[in-house]
Amino acid sequence: MSYSQTVRPPPVQADAGSAFARLSRKIQQAGLMARRPGYYALRIATVTALYTAGWTAFVLIGDSWWTLLVAGSLAFMFGQVALLAHDLAHRQVFRLRKASEVSGRVAGNFGIGMGYGWWQDKHTRHHANPNHESLDPDLDPDILVWTQEQAQAARGLPRLLGRSQAYLFFPLLTLEGFNLHVSGVRSLFDRSLKHRMWEGALLATHFAVYLGALFLVLPPGKAVLFLLVHQCLFGVYLGSIFAPNHKGMPVLRGDDRPDFLRRQVLTSRNVRGGRFTDIVLGGLNCQIEHHLFPSMPSPHLRRAQTIVRGYCQELGVSYVETSLLSSYRQTLASLHAAGAPLRKPCTT
Repeated sequence: MSYSQTVRPPPVQADAGSAFARLSRKIQQAGLMARRPGYYALRIATVTALYTAGWTAFVLIGDSWWTLLVAGSLAFMFGQVALLAHDLAHRQVFRLRKASEVSGRVAGNFGIGMGYGWWQDKHTRHHANPNHESLDPDLDPDILVWTQEQAQAARGLPRLLGRSQAYLFFPLLTLEGFNLHVSGVRSLFDRSLKHRMWEGALLATHFAVYLGALFLVLPPGKAVLFLLVHQCLFGVYLGSIFAPNHKGMPVLRGDDRPDFLRRQVLTSRNVRGGRFTDIVLGGLNCQIEHHLFPSMPSPHLRRAQTIVRGYCQELGVSYVETSLLSSYRQTLASLHAAGAPLRKPCTT
């Protein structure tokens, strides 16, 4: 099924509404919703230590071209902090909402310059309606078009880029880090954003410390180059984590509203791999399980796979799992297909 195709709701059965409830009971009985304080304490300590070590190495290396290697390593660490903020936003780490929000803002706003409140609102809407053309904010055609219908209606930048967007996708990811920063700052002007002053203060502190460190330790030219290498690689890493999850999977439109289980499973894709994949992708390689149980601690997602996969087979619900490279190929193929209307010659 191509990305531009629509998933029609399956015939409604008498027990369709309880399908997820039965799966949820299986997951609860397996103890997979239990919190993992020891795991997250170790993960937070490790990420914090490596993040600190990266900046320490930056200061110690100083004015040298070797500092660009530090930029690359810090791009990876910024991505790991973003993944921690993601788990905090889903309340996988702490039971209390306040502890989750405070920690998430420290990690997101102060740690990597990402507007946590803005991102959490956007991501929550995505989880409610994944891959829905008009309800999922991740399918907004602001730069790229995700369906042929969006391509036909495209104007401005999406229309200009749409015809070649599959070739431009990974180069454009170099801007994703900058986009997070800009979107976070812009959100501060939205009066509906909670704790605007707190978020603004943390963002301002991040930018002041970040830019201050770069221009105090390095001459202006190298400082700018460090910033570009670091932020561009950070953007590519983030995009490479999230692109395999839904891009290239079926799109819902209009009143297409399958029940919760089918809505989450049919629009998500898992990525095969081992422990290294779990670390690099932060557990989001088990995207189907994450979407079904967002508050499940990430180390339990792989154990949940066996239960969810078997249950989907019982229901006859398609469960998609592929390699990382194949997921990228599917993503690019769907982008190329979505831009097809823009490659047709104009007729008069």
